[in-house]
Amino acid sequence: MSTIAIKNTRVLQTKGDVDVLEGVDVVIKDDKIVAVGKDAAKDVKADKVINGKGKTVMPGFVCGHHHYYSGLSRGMQITAGPQTDFIQVLKEWWWRLDRGLQEESTYYSSMICSIEAIKAGTTAVIDHHASPNYINGSLSTIAKGLKETGLRGLTCYEVTDRNGGMKEVEEGVEENIRFAKECDDEKKKLGNDALVEAMIGGHAPFTIPDEGLKLMSKACKQTKRGMHLHIAEDKYDVVYSHHHYNKDIVKRLEDFDLLHENTLLVHGLHLNKDEARIINEHKCFFAHNPRSNMNNHVGYCGVLQDVDKLIIGTDGCGGNMFEEIKIGFFKHKDDGGPWWPSNYLEALTRANDLLEMYYGRKFGRVEKGYVADLVILDYQNPTPLIKENLATHILWGMSSNVVESVIVNGVIRMENHEIVGIDTEKVFKEASKCAAKLWKVVDKIKA
Repeated sequence: MSTIAIKNTRVLQTKGDVDVLEGVDVVIKDDKIVAVGKDAAKDVKADKVINGKGKTVMPGFVCGHHHYYSGLSRGMQITAGPQTDFIQVLKEWWWRLDRGLQEESTYYSSMICSIEAIKAGTTAVIDHHASPNYINGSLSTIAKGLKETGLRGLTCYEVTDRNGGMKEVEEGVEENIRFAKECDDEKKKLGNDALVEAMIGGHAPFTIPDEGLKLMSKACKQTKRGMHLHIAEDKYDVVYSHHHYNKDIVKRLEDFDLLHENTLLVHGLHLNKDEARIINEHKCFFAHNPRSNMNNHVGYCGVLQDVDKLIIGTDGCGGNMFEEIKIGFFKHKDDGGPWWPSNYLEALTRANDLLEMYYGRKFGRVEKGYVADLVILDYQNPTPLIKENLATHILWGMSSNVVESVIVNGVIRMENHEIVGIDTEKVFKEASKCAAKLWKVVDKIKA
């Protein structure tokens, strides 16, 4: 057994009943927190003792929706056509990028996205993958990067017919099922040390025919996983559903029994209030992605305050949730919204509830019995930090710069700002070489 003791520190409880505990110890055995309190580590023989004086310990953040396949797109140099609407953005940029991905580029995308997430204090990522010319085995490659860095993650393959009709749909469904079985086998072997889980992914309803939704529904039942799907990111998705199926998007998904409490729906900017009601009736999770929505100029989420199980994602804009919550809050205020920092913190920490469904364990608090997914911050508060203003300090005062150390599943993954056990300089150097090769391939792909 491995024991870590963090002594004489400040603890922030960010989920549920928020609180600030001063001068307490945190004791971790293997993957769990076993004690929190004054002198809790006094008689503990620890393998690792961390002096927590002047430091702050809190649960790591969860990125509620990411696209690891975008990892090598930063500054991408390609010749692209006009991008005056969302569909053109997809066709000229993202759908060309994902068609260029192969095993090496998928691996380095996963590695750098995972490393950057850890550095930002994110301890779990919910990923949504696409690589149409490398489907079979692609999720295992994404998982490889997660495991090598020690980051917790759920991933899935986005089922779509946009490149190859039903053949592509079937291959995507098969990859989701294959990987879910791989995760089941690994959990039997590793137990709680298995860091990676599976969902059943789909791109968006306008690129999935009814037969595809039927196959996805069967896959969800077969694997006992929920669906992870973009919906109504742009008005085009809504119009397409009305034109071709004479139904609201959410009603169409409901008809195929795809809405469950472990389902994750993403974006939803152009849903109506009746669709929000149906989502709540089925207790689905709903991911809001502020930076991506602003970047793609698709509008503002009209049902943000109507969905019950709101979480926060980045849609491929990195794994830095400090940035996401700030920008999301500012955009909300700019749009005339009534929410306070505490409302955004509640949404951000709610993704832990989704982790609990997939891992069967407790996440999101620095408390006995909870999984030890923690961050240690070097945050000097210039004003009193109390439970009444905890969310305000996180939003206005903190940033990823104050993340000093990160623990995932009871293992130190970053210590004193240095990733443990990985030559990050080498990884990023190789990733840059891989990106340059990928861009040349993408530049030759027609939209």
